[in-house]
Amino acid sequence: MENPHAEKQAILLERIIKNVEKCNELITELNKCVKQISIANEDVNQTADLATRYRKNVQYNLDAMDLLKPNTALDTERR
Repeated sequence: MENPHAEKQAILLERIIKNVEKCNELITELNKCVKQISIANEDVNQTADLATRYRKNVQYNLDAMDLLKPNTALDTERR
């Protein structure tokens, strides 16, 4: 005697397999897009690192030259 639900189960299993295949294709495409975005962001990351280093160097040099301290003589003259 054959299983009365075998045909429905086979159809459902076939649909599940097709959906999983589509899902795998979409995930593969998504991974490609994320990889492209990561590659494009490398330049932005490098630029941000350079800007941060530059700012830190400027800050260090200004501190070393005491240029960041407010000029109190000028401040009192303006009042």
